Amino acid sequence: MSNSTSSNEKQLRPLEDEHVEEKIAAATSAAGRFGVNEKHLLRKIDFKLVPFLSLLYLLSFLDRVNIGQAKLDGLEDDLNLVGNQYNIALVVFFVGYVITEVPSNILLKKLRPTRFIPMIMVSWGIVMTLMGIVHNFAGLTAARFVLGLTESGLFPGICFYLTMWYRRREANLRISIFFSSATLAGAFGGLLAYGISQMDGLGGRAGWAWIFIIEGLLTLVVGLAAPFLMADFPEESKFLTPDEKAAVIARLKEDQGAAGEAKFSKVHFFNAVKDWRVYCYMLIYIGVAEPLYSLALFVPTIIANLGTFTRPQAMLLSTPPYFLAFFVTLASALYSDRIGHRGYFNVFWMSVAALGYIILLAVDPRKHPAPAYFAVFLAVTGVAPCISGTITWCGNNIGPTLKRATGMGMMFTLGNSGGIVSSLVYFKQDSPRFQRGHAVGLGFACMAILLSLFLTFNLKRENARRDALYGTATLGQDDIVSGKMTQEQLQRWGLEGMSEDEITALGDRHPAFRYIC
Repeated sequence: MSNSTSSNEKQLRPLEDEHVEEKIAAATSAAGRFGVNEKHLLRKIDFKLVPFLSLLYLLSFLDRVNIGQAKLDGLEDDLNLVGNQYNIALVVFFVGYVITEVPSNILLKKLRPTRFIPMIMVSWGIVMTLMGIVHNFAGLTAARFVLGLTESGLFPGICFYLTMWYRRREANLRISIFFSSATLAGAFGGLLAYGISQMDGLGGRAGWAWIFIIEGLLTLVVGLAAPFLMADFPEESKFLTPDEKAAVIARLKEDQGAAGEAKFSKVHFFNAVKDWRVYCYMLIYIGVAEPLYSLALFVPTIIANLGTFTRPQAMLLSTPPYFLAFFVTLASALYSDRIGHRGYFNVFWMSVAALGYIILLAVDPRKHPAPAYFAVFLAVTGVAPCISGTITWCGNNIGPTLKRATGMGMMFTLGNSGGIVSSLVYFKQDSPRFQRGHAVGLGFACMAILLSLFLTFNLKRENARRDALYGTATLGQDDIVSGKMTQEQLQRWGLEGMSEDEITALGDRHPAFRYIC
Protein backbone atom coordinates (compact mmCIF):
# COMPACT_ATOMS: atom_id res chain seq x y z
CA MET A 1 0.00 0.00 0.00
CA SER A 2 2.76 2.44 0.96
CA ASN A 3 4.68 1.62 -2.22
CA SER A 4 1.55 2.25 -4.25
CA THR A 5 0.92 5.56 -2.46
CA SER A 6 4.50 6.61 -2.99
CA SER A 7 4.25 5.74 -6.65
CA ASN A 8 1.03 7.72 -7.02
CA GLU A 9 2.61 10.73 -5.30
CA LYS A 10 5.56 10.59 -7.70
CA GLN A 11 3.12 10.46 -10.62
CA LEU A 12 1.12 13.42 -9.28
CA ARG A 13 4.04 15.74 -8.46
CA PRO A 14 4.95 16.55 -12.06
CA LEU A 15 1.33 17.41 -12.77
CA GLU A 16 1.16 19.62 -9.66
CA ASP A 17 4.40 21.32 -10.66
CA GLU A 18 3.02 21.84 -14.14
CA HIS A 19 -0.13 23.48 -12.76
CA VAL A 20 1.97 25.73 -10.54
CA GLU A 21 4.03 26.85 -13.49
CA GLU A 22 0.87 27.52 -15.47
CA LYS A 23 -0.52 29.60 -12.62
CA ILE A 24 2.70 31.58 -12.33
CA ALA A 25 2.72 32.18 -16.09
CA ALA A 26 -0.92 33.25 -15.98
CA ALA A 27 -0.25 35.59 -13.07
CA THR A 28 2.73 37.09 -14.84
CA SER A 29 0.68 37.57 -17.99
CA ALA A 30 -2.18 39.11 -16.00
CA ALA A 31 0.19 41.56 -14.36
CA GLY A 32 1.05 42.80 -17.82
CA ARG A 33 3.75 45.21 -18.91
CA PHE A 34 2.73 47.85 -16.37
CA GLY A 35 2.84 45.71 -13.22
CA VAL A 36 -0.96 45.50 -12.83
CA ASN A 37 -3.76 43.47 -14.36
CA GLU A 38 -4.88 45.82 -17.14
CA LYS A 39 -8.32 44.25 -17.59
CA HIS A 40 -9.00 44.58 -13.88
CA LEU A 41 -7.71 48.16 -13.94
CA LEU A 42 -9.94 49.08 -16.89
CA ARG A 43 -12.98 47.56 -15.20
CA LYS A 44 -12.19 49.49 -12.04
CA ILE A 45 -11.95 52.76 -13.98
CA ASP A 46 -15.07 51.96 -15.99
CA PHE A 47 -17.21 51.31 -12.94
CA LYS A 48 -15.95 54.44 -11.22
CA LEU A 49 -16.32 56.85 -14.14
CA VAL A 50 -18.75 55.76 -16.82
CA PRO A 51 -22.06 55.05 -15.00
CA PHE A 52 -22.07 58.26 -12.98
CA LEU A 53 -20.91 60.43 -15.88
CA SER A 54 -23.65 58.87 -18.00
CA LEU A 55 -26.20 59.80 -15.36
CA LEU A 56 -24.93 63.40 -15.39
CA TYR A 57 -25.32 63.70 -19.14
CA LEU A 58 -28.74 62.04 -19.07
CA LEU A 59 -29.88 64.73 -16.64
CA SER A 60 -28.23 67.42 -18.75
CA PHE A 61 -29.94 66.30 -21.93
CA LEU A 62 -33.30 65.90 -20.20
CA ASP A 63 -33.10 69.44 -18.91
CA ARG A 64 -32.06 70.71 -22.34
CA VAL A 65 -34.84 69.16 -24.43
CA ASN A 66 -37.72 68.74 -21.98
CA ILE A 67 -39.14 71.97 -23.37
CA GLY A 68 -40.24 69.91 -26.39
CA GLN A 69 -42.39 67.73 -24.13
CA ALA A 70 -43.57 70.80 -22.19
CA LYS A 71 -44.74 72.32 -25.47
CA LEU A 72 -46.98 69.32 -26.08
CA ASP A 73 -48.37 69.73 -22.57
CA GLY A 74 -49.60 73.28 -23.12
CA LEU A 75 -46.60 75.55 -22.44
CA GLU A 76 -47.29 77.75 -25.49
CA ASP A 77 -50.90 78.38 -24.57
CA ASP A 78 -50.28 79.00 -20.87
CA LEU A 79 -47.44 81.48 -21.52
CA ASN A 80 -49.34 83.11 -24.41
CA LEU A 81 -46.50 82.50 -26.87
CA VAL A 82 -47.24 83.82 -30.34
CA GLY A 83 -45.51 83.63 -33.71
CA ASN A 84 -41.97 82.29 -33.41
CA GLN A 85 -41.52 83.06 -29.72
CA TYR A 86 -41.17 79.36 -28.90
CA ASN A 87 -38.33 79.06 -31.43
CA ILE A 88 -36.64 82.13 -29.93
CA ALA A 89 -36.75 80.46 -26.51
CA LEU A 90 -34.99 77.48 -28.06
CA VAL A 91 -32.35 79.64 -29.75
CA VAL A 92 -31.26 81.60 -26.68
CA PHE A 93 -30.32 78.39 -24.86
CA PHE A 94 -27.71 77.60 -27.50
CA VAL A 95 -26.44 81.19 -27.60
CA GLY A 96 -25.56 80.86 -23.92
CA TYR A 97 -24.34 77.32 -24.45
CA VAL A 98 -21.74 77.92 -27.15
CA ILE A 99 -19.97 81.03 -25.85
CA THR A 100 -18.28 79.33 -22.88
CA GLU A 101 -17.20 75.93 -24.18
CA VAL A 102 -13.52 76.66 -24.89
CA PRO A 103 -12.88 78.43 -21.55
CA SER A 104 -14.87 75.77 -19.68
CA ASN A 105 -12.54 73.00 -20.89
CA ILE A 106 -9.51 74.99 -19.76
CA LEU A 107 -11.18 75.69 -16.39
CA LEU A 108 -11.88 71.97 -15.96
CA LYS A 109 -8.16 71.27 -16.22
CA LYS A 110 -7.31 74.08 -13.81
CA LEU A 111 -10.05 73.63 -11.19
CA ARG A 112 -10.28 69.78 -11.25
CA PRO A 113 -13.38 67.81 -12.28
CA THR A 114 -14.64 67.14 -8.72
CA ARG A 115 -15.02 70.88 -8.20
CA PHE A 116 -15.95 72.24 -11.61
CA ILE A 117 -18.61 69.73 -12.72
CA PRO A 118 -20.62 69.70 -9.44
CA MET A 119 -20.52 73.51 -9.42
CA ILE A 120 -22.11 73.83 -12.86
CA MET A 121 -24.63 71.04 -12.11
CA VAL A 122 -25.94 72.77 -9.01
CA SER A 123 -26.16 76.02 -10.99
CA TRP A 124 -28.23 74.64 -13.85
CA GLY A 125 -30.35 72.51 -11.49
CA ILE A 126 -31.44 75.70 -9.71
CA VAL A 127 -32.18 77.42 -13.03
CA MET A 128 -34.15 74.42 -14.32
CA THR A 129 -36.25 74.28 -11.16
CA LEU A 130 -37.05 77.99 -11.30
CA MET A 131 -38.12 77.64 -14.94
CA GLY A 132 -41.23 75.96 -13.55
CA ILE A 133 -42.45 79.27 -12.14
CA VAL A 134 -42.06 81.46 -15.23
CA HIS A 135 -45.29 83.05 -16.41
CA ASN A 136 -44.43 84.82 -19.67
CA PHE A 137 -42.17 84.80 -22.74
CA ALA A 138 -39.54 87.09 -21.16
CA GLY A 139 -39.12 84.84 -18.14
CA LEU A 140 -38.87 81.70 -20.26
CA THR A 141 -36.29 83.28 -22.56
CA ALA A 142 -34.12 84.57 -19.72
CA ALA A 143 -34.22 81.18 -17.98
CA ARG A 144 -33.28 79.31 -21.15
CA PHE A 145 -30.31 81.62 -21.78
CA VAL A 146 -28.94 81.15 -18.25
CA LEU A 147 -29.58 77.40 -18.48
CA GLY A 148 -27.35 77.30 -21.56
CA LEU A 149 -24.61 79.26 -19.80
CA THR A 150 -24.58 77.04 -16.74
CA GLU A 151 -24.90 73.72 -18.56
CA SER A 152 -22.36 74.39 -21.32
CA GLY A 153 -19.29 73.02 -19.52
CA LEU A 154 -20.59 69.52 -18.83
CA PHE A 155 -20.57 67.72 -22.18
CA PRO A 156 -17.30 69.06 -23.63
CA GLY A 157 -15.66 68.81 -20.22
CA ILE A 158 -16.54 65.16 -19.69
CA CYS A 159 -15.53 64.19 -23.24
CA PHE A 160 -12.13 65.83 -22.71
CA TYR A 161 -11.91 64.26 -19.25
CA LEU A 162 -12.45 60.74 -20.62
CA THR A 163 -9.64 61.16 -23.16
CA MET A 164 -7.36 61.72 -20.14
CA TRP A 165 -8.18 58.23 -18.79
CA TYR A 166 -8.41 55.91 -21.79
CA ARG A 167 -6.16 54.96 -24.67
CA ARG A 168 -7.25 56.04 -28.11
CA ARG A 169 -8.75 52.70 -29.11
CA GLU A 170 -10.63 52.44 -25.81
CA ALA A 171 -12.20 55.90 -25.75
CA ASN A 172 -15.01 55.60 -28.30
CA LEU A 173 -16.89 52.86 -26.45
CA ARG A 174 -16.74 54.79 -23.16
CA ILE A 175 -17.74 58.10 -24.74
CA SER A 176 -20.52 56.27 -26.59
CA ILE A 177 -21.85 54.74 -23.38
CA PHE A 178 -21.73 58.19 -21.82
CA PHE A 179 -23.38 59.82 -24.84
CA SER A 180 -25.96 57.04 -25.16
CA SER A 181 -27.49 58.37 -21.99
CA ALA A 182 -28.74 61.15 -24.27
CA THR A 183 -30.56 58.61 -26.41
CA LEU A 184 -32.00 57.17 -23.21
CA ALA A 185 -33.03 60.72 -22.30
CA GLY A 186 -34.87 60.81 -25.61
CA ALA A 187 -36.45 57.45 -24.82
CA PHE A 188 -37.31 57.98 -21.17
CA GLY A 189 -37.91 61.72 -21.52
CA GLY A 190 -41.25 61.05 -23.13
CA LEU A 191 -42.23 58.49 -20.51
CA LEU A 192 -41.05 60.68 -17.63
CA ALA A 193 -42.73 63.78 -19.02
CA TYR A 194 -45.97 61.86 -19.46
CA GLY A 195 -45.85 60.68 -15.85
CA ILE A 196 -44.98 64.09 -14.42
CA SER A 197 -47.60 65.83 -16.55
CA GLN A 198 -50.24 63.90 -14.60
CA MET A 199 -49.46 66.28 -11.72
CA ASP A 200 -51.31 68.97 -13.68
CA GLY A 201 -53.11 71.32 -11.28
CA LEU A 202 -51.15 70.23 -8.20
CA GLY A 203 -50.13 73.32 -6.21
CA GLY A 204 -51.78 75.47 -8.82
CA ARG A 205 -49.10 74.56 -11.38
CA ALA A 206 -49.60 73.17 -14.87
CA GLY A 207 -48.20 69.76 -15.83
CA TRP A 208 -45.46 71.32 -18.01
CA ALA A 209 -44.27 73.41 -15.03
CA TRP A 210 -43.91 70.26 -12.92
CA ILE A 211 -41.78 68.71 -15.69
CA PHE A 212 -39.27 71.54 -15.22
CA ILE A 213 -39.45 71.55 -11.42
CA ILE A 214 -39.12 67.80 -10.81
CA GLU A 215 -36.31 67.30 -13.34
CA GLY A 216 -34.50 70.40 -12.05
CA LEU A 217 -34.64 69.19 -8.45
CA LEU A 218 -33.30 65.80 -9.52
CA THR A 219 -30.30 67.50 -11.16
CA LEU A 220 -29.73 69.62 -8.06
CA VAL A 221 -29.64 66.59 -5.74
CA VAL A 222 -27.23 64.68 -7.98
CA GLY A 223 -25.02 67.78 -8.33
CA LEU A 224 -24.71 68.08 -4.55
CA ALA A 225 -23.63 64.42 -4.35
CA ALA A 226 -21.23 64.61 -7.31
CA PRO A 227 -18.04 65.71 -5.44
CA PHE A 228 -18.18 62.50 -3.41
CA LEU A 229 -18.89 60.21 -6.37
CA MET A 230 -16.49 61.54 -9.01
CA ALA A 231 -12.73 61.24 -9.50
CA ASP A 232 -10.16 63.77 -10.68
CA PHE A 233 -7.53 63.16 -13.36
CA PRO A 234 -5.46 59.94 -13.02
CA GLU A 235 -2.47 61.49 -11.24
CA GLU A 236 -4.83 63.04 -8.62
CA SER A 237 -7.34 60.19 -8.22
CA LYS A 238 -7.97 58.64 -4.82
CA PHE A 239 -9.65 55.39 -5.83
CA LEU A 240 -6.52 53.96 -7.49
CA THR A 241 -3.47 52.52 -5.74
CA PRO A 242 -0.08 54.15 -6.48
CA ASP A 243 0.80 51.25 -8.80
CA GLU A 244 -2.51 51.63 -10.65
CA LYS A 245 -1.99 55.38 -11.06
CA ALA A 246 1.45 54.74 -12.50
CA ALA A 247 0.00 52.11 -14.85
CA VAL A 248 -2.73 54.46 -16.15
CA ILE A 249 -0.18 57.19 -16.84
CA ALA A 250 2.22 54.72 -18.49
CA ARG A 251 -0.54 53.30 -20.72
CA LEU A 252 -1.51 56.78 -21.90
CA LYS A 253 2.12 57.71 -22.45
CA GLU A 254 2.65 54.61 -24.58
CA ASP A 255 -0.52 55.21 -26.59
CA GLN A 256 -0.43 58.99 -27.08
CA GLY A 257 3.31 59.48 -27.10
CA ALA A 258 4.23 62.99 -28.17
CA ALA A 259 0.56 64.03 -28.14
CA GLY A 260 0.20 63.37 -24.40
CA GLU A 261 0.81 65.59 -21.40
CA ALA A 262 3.00 68.67 -21.75
CA LYS A 263 3.71 71.90 -19.90
CA PHE A 264 0.75 74.28 -19.69
CA SER A 265 1.54 76.92 -22.32
CA LYS A 266 -0.43 79.37 -24.45
CA VAL A 267 1.52 78.00 -27.44
CA HIS A 268 -0.70 74.90 -27.38
CA PHE A 269 -3.82 77.10 -27.41
CA PHE A 270 -2.63 78.95 -30.51
CA ASN A 271 -1.52 75.71 -32.16
CA ALA A 272 -5.12 74.50 -31.91
CA VAL A 273 -6.45 77.76 -33.36
CA LYS A 274 -4.03 77.50 -36.31
CA ASP A 275 -4.66 73.79 -37.07
CA TRP A 276 -6.90 73.47 -40.13
CA ARG A 277 -7.93 69.94 -39.17
CA VAL A 278 -9.57 71.31 -36.01
CA TYR A 279 -11.87 73.33 -38.26
CA CYS A 280 -12.65 70.21 -40.25
CA TYR A 281 -13.69 68.41 -37.07
CA MET A 282 -15.79 71.45 -36.17
CA LEU A 283 -17.70 71.31 -39.46
CA ILE A 284 -18.19 67.55 -39.23
CA TYR A 285 -19.52 67.93 -35.71
CA ILE A 286 -22.04 70.62 -36.60
CA GLY A 287 -23.07 68.43 -39.53
CA VAL A 288 -23.98 65.74 -37.01
CA ALA A 289 -25.17 67.97 -34.16
CA GLU A 290 -27.74 70.01 -36.13
CA PRO A 291 -29.79 66.90 -37.02
CA LEU A 292 -29.34 65.60 -33.45
CA TYR A 293 -30.81 68.74 -31.88
CA SER A 294 -33.54 69.05 -34.50
CA LEU A 295 -34.68 65.53 -33.78
CA ALA A 296 -34.39 65.85 -30.01
CA LEU A 297 -36.43 69.06 -29.95
CA PHE A 298 -39.00 68.31 -32.64
CA VAL A 299 -39.51 64.51 -32.84
CA PRO A 300 -42.53 64.74 -30.45
CA THR A 301 -44.02 67.44 -32.70
CA ILE A 302 -43.22 65.51 -35.89
CA ILE A 303 -44.83 62.37 -34.47
CA ALA A 304 -47.88 64.32 -33.28
CA ASN A 305 -48.46 65.26 -36.94
CA LEU A 306 -48.36 61.65 -38.18
CA GLY A 307 -52.03 61.17 -37.35
CA THR A 308 -54.73 61.93 -34.84
CA PHE A 309 -52.58 61.19 -31.81
CA THR A 310 -53.25 62.68 -28.42
CA ARG A 311 -50.41 64.53 -26.69
CA PRO A 312 -49.66 61.59 -24.34
CA GLN A 313 -49.58 59.20 -27.31
CA ALA A 314 -47.13 61.45 -29.17
CA MET A 315 -44.91 61.56 -26.06
CA LEU A 316 -44.89 57.76 -25.82
CA LEU A 317 -44.33 57.19 -29.56
CA SER A 318 -41.16 59.31 -29.43
CA THR A 319 -39.55 56.65 -27.22
CA PRO A 320 -38.89 53.60 -29.53
CA PRO A 321 -36.50 55.31 -32.01
CA TYR A 322 -34.22 56.30 -29.16
CA PHE A 323 -34.16 52.79 -27.72
CA LEU A 324 -32.92 51.48 -31.06
CA ALA A 325 -30.37 54.31 -31.30
CA PHE A 326 -29.00 53.41 -27.87
CA PHE A 327 -28.07 49.86 -28.89
CA VAL A 328 -26.80 50.88 -32.33
CA THR A 329 -24.51 53.50 -30.80
CA LEU A 330 -22.90 51.01 -28.43
CA ALA A 331 -22.47 48.33 -31.11
CA SER A 332 -20.95 50.81 -33.54
CA ALA A 333 -18.52 52.15 -30.93
CA LEU A 334 -17.39 48.68 -29.90
CA TYR A 335 -16.57 47.74 -33.48
CA SER A 336 -14.98 51.13 -34.20
CA ASP A 337 -12.61 50.73 -31.23
CA ARG A 338 -11.83 47.16 -32.23
CA ILE A 339 -10.69 48.01 -35.75
CA GLY A 340 -9.31 51.48 -34.91
CA HIS A 341 -11.28 53.50 -37.48
CA ARG A 342 -13.65 56.48 -37.11
CA GLY A 343 -14.30 58.25 -40.43
CA TYR A 344 -15.95 55.42 -42.35
CA PHE A 345 -18.43 54.89 -39.50
CA ASN A 346 -19.47 58.54 -39.81
CA VAL A 347 -19.96 58.10 -43.54
CA PHE A 348 -22.13 54.99 -43.14
CA TRP A 349 -24.35 56.16 -40.29
CA MET A 350 -24.86 59.70 -41.60
CA SER A 351 -25.91 58.13 -44.91
CA VAL A 352 -28.60 56.25 -42.96
CA ALA A 353 -29.70 59.53 -41.36
CA ALA A 354 -29.72 61.24 -44.78
CA LEU A 355 -31.98 58.48 -46.12
CA GLY A 356 -34.37 59.13 -43.24
CA TYR A 357 -34.52 62.83 -44.10
CA ILE A 358 -35.08 62.05 -47.79
CA ILE A 359 -38.11 59.90 -46.89
CA LEU A 360 -39.46 62.61 -44.58
CA LEU A 361 -39.15 65.12 -47.43
CA ALA A 362 -40.78 62.79 -49.94
CA VAL A 363 -43.88 61.59 -48.07
CA ASP A 364 -46.88 63.36 -46.61
CA PRO A 365 -47.07 62.14 -42.97
CA ARG A 366 -50.86 62.53 -42.89
CA LYS A 367 -51.30 60.23 -45.89
CA HIS A 368 -48.38 57.88 -45.21
CA PRO A 369 -47.71 57.83 -41.46
CA ALA A 370 -45.92 54.43 -41.44
CA PRO A 371 -43.08 55.40 -43.85
CA ALA A 372 -42.71 58.75 -42.06
CA TYR A 373 -42.41 57.05 -38.67
CA PHE A 374 -39.89 54.59 -40.17
CA ALA A 375 -37.91 57.59 -41.45
CA VAL A 376 -37.76 58.99 -37.92
CA PHE A 377 -36.17 55.70 -36.83
CA LEU A 378 -33.57 56.00 -39.61
CA ALA A 379 -32.72 59.61 -38.83
CA VAL A 380 -32.40 59.15 -35.06
CA THR A 381 -30.49 55.87 -35.37
CA GLY A 382 -28.13 57.25 -38.03
CA VAL A 383 -27.20 60.41 -36.15
CA ALA A 384 -26.67 58.92 -32.69
CA PRO A 385 -23.43 56.89 -33.29
CA CYS A 386 -21.75 59.82 -35.07
CA ILE A 387 -21.78 62.21 -32.13
CA SER A 388 -19.53 60.09 -29.93
CA GLY A 389 -17.58 58.88 -32.98
CA THR A 390 -16.69 62.41 -34.06
CA ILE A 391 -15.82 63.49 -30.52
CA THR A 392 -13.51 60.51 -30.07
CA TRP A 393 -11.97 61.03 -33.50
CA CYS A 394 -11.08 64.61 -32.65
CA GLY A 395 -9.77 63.72 -29.17
CA ASN A 396 -7.69 60.85 -30.60
CA ASN A 397 -5.84 63.06 -33.04
CA ILE A 398 -5.07 66.30 -31.18
CA GLY A 399 -2.27 66.80 -28.67
CA PRO A 400 -0.76 67.70 -26.33
CA THR A 401 -3.33 68.16 -23.55
CA LEU A 402 -4.02 71.91 -23.73
CA LYS A 403 -4.23 71.80 -27.52
CA ARG A 404 -6.71 68.92 -27.18
CA ALA A 405 -8.78 70.83 -24.63
CA THR A 406 -8.83 73.89 -26.87
CA GLY A 407 -9.50 71.98 -30.09
CA MET A 408 -12.32 69.97 -28.58
CA GLY A 409 -13.78 73.13 -27.06
CA MET A 410 -13.72 74.80 -30.48
CA MET A 411 -15.41 71.76 -32.00
CA PHE A 412 -18.17 71.84 -29.40
CA THR A 413 -18.62 75.60 -29.80
CA LEU A 414 -19.38 75.40 -33.50
CA GLY A 415 -21.05 72.00 -33.28
CA ASN A 416 -23.52 73.04 -30.64
CA SER A 417 -24.33 76.10 -32.71
CA GLY A 418 -26.25 73.50 -34.66
CA GLY A 419 -28.79 73.84 -31.89
CA ILE A 420 -29.26 77.48 -32.89
CA VAL A 421 -29.85 76.44 -36.50
CA SER A 422 -32.22 73.63 -35.56
CA SER A 423 -34.27 76.02 -33.44
CA LEU A 424 -34.79 78.34 -36.42
CA VAL A 425 -35.81 75.93 -39.18
CA TYR A 426 -38.88 74.17 -37.76
CA PHE A 427 -41.84 76.53 -37.81
CA LYS A 428 -45.47 76.01 -36.91
CA GLN A 429 -46.60 77.21 -40.33
CA ASP A 430 -44.58 74.39 -41.96
CA SER A 431 -46.71 71.73 -40.25
CA PRO A 432 -47.31 68.86 -40.92
CA ARG A 433 -44.45 68.20 -43.38
CA PHE A 434 -41.78 70.56 -41.99
CA GLN A 435 -39.93 70.36 -45.29
CA ARG A 436 -37.73 73.36 -44.54
CA GLY A 437 -36.42 71.79 -41.30
CA HIS A 438 -35.91 68.37 -42.90
CA ALA A 439 -34.07 69.87 -45.89
CA VAL A 440 -31.65 71.74 -43.62
CA GLY A 441 -31.03 68.54 -41.63
CA LEU A 442 -30.31 66.66 -44.87
CA GLY A 443 -27.85 69.36 -45.96
CA PHE A 444 -25.90 69.17 -42.72
CA ALA A 445 -25.85 65.36 -42.89
CA CYS A 446 -24.40 65.45 -46.41
CA MET A 447 -21.72 67.93 -45.30
CA ALA A 448 -20.70 65.55 -42.49
CA ILE A 449 -20.50 62.64 -44.96
CA LEU A 450 -18.30 64.49 -47.46
CA LEU A 451 -15.94 66.00 -44.88
CA SER A 452 -15.57 62.68 -43.06
CA LEU A 453 -14.51 61.06 -46.32
CA PHE A 454 -12.08 63.88 -47.09
CA LEU A 455 -10.49 63.87 -43.62
CA THR A 456 -10.16 60.07 -43.58
CA PHE A 457 -8.21 60.09 -46.85
CA ASN A 458 -6.12 63.06 -45.72
CA LEU A 459 -5.11 61.39 -42.45
CA LYS A 460 -4.27 58.14 -44.24
CA ARG A 461 -2.06 60.04 -46.66
CA GLU A 462 -0.30 61.93 -43.84
CA ASN A 463 0.40 58.70 -41.95
CA ALA A 464 1.84 57.17 -45.12
CA ARG A 465 3.98 60.27 -45.70
CA ARG A 466 5.44 60.07 -42.18
CA ASP A 467 6.09 56.35 -42.54
CA ALA A 468 7.92 56.97 -45.81
CA LEU A 469 10.06 59.78 -44.37
CA TYR A 470 10.78 58.50 -40.86
CA GLY A 471 9.74 54.84 -40.69
CA THR A 472 7.37 53.42 -38.12
CA ALA A 473 7.60 54.50 -34.48
CA THR A 474 6.66 53.22 -31.05
CA LEU A 475 4.81 56.18 -29.57
CA GLY A 476 5.76 55.36 -26.00
CA GLN A 477 9.50 55.45 -26.48
CA ASP A 478 10.92 57.63 -23.71
CA ASP A 479 13.17 59.54 -26.08
CA ILE A 480 10.22 60.44 -28.32
CA VAL A 481 7.90 61.45 -25.49
CA SER A 482 10.35 63.43 -23.41
CA GLY A 483 12.36 64.92 -26.22
CA LYS A 484 15.63 63.70 -24.66
CA MET A 485 17.22 62.39 -27.82
CA THR A 486 20.73 61.80 -29.03
CA GLN A 487 21.96 63.72 -32.04
CA GLU A 488 21.44 60.63 -34.17
CA GLN A 489 17.84 60.35 -33.01
CA LEU A 490 17.22 64.04 -33.62
CA GLN A 491 18.48 63.59 -37.16
CA ARG A 492 16.27 60.55 -37.68
CA TRP A 493 13.12 62.50 -36.75
CA GLY A 494 14.21 65.74 -38.42
CA LEU A 495 14.26 67.66 -35.14
CA GLU A 496 17.79 69.09 -35.14
CA GLY A 497 18.13 72.46 -33.44
CA MET A 498 14.91 72.15 -31.43
CA SER A 499 14.75 72.36 -27.62
CA GLU A 500 13.02 69.76 -25.46
CA ASP A 501 10.04 72.10 -24.89
CA GLU A 502 9.74 72.75 -28.62
CA ILE A 503 9.76 69.03 -29.36
CA THR A 504 7.13 68.35 -26.71
CA ALA A 505 4.99 71.19 -28.04
CA LEU A 506 4.78 69.49 -31.45
CA GLY A 507 2.14 67.09 -30.10
CA ASP A 508 0.26 65.50 -33.00
CA ARG A 509 2.68 67.20 -35.43
CA HIS A 510 5.58 65.13 -34.05
CA PRO A 511 7.02 62.87 -36.79
CA ALA A 512 6.43 59.82 -34.57
CA PHE A 513 2.71 60.48 -34.14
CA ARG A 514 0.24 58.52 -36.27
CA TYR A 515 -3.39 59.58 -36.72
CA ILE A 516 -6.42 57.35 -36.24
CA CYS A 517 -8.46 57.48 -39.42
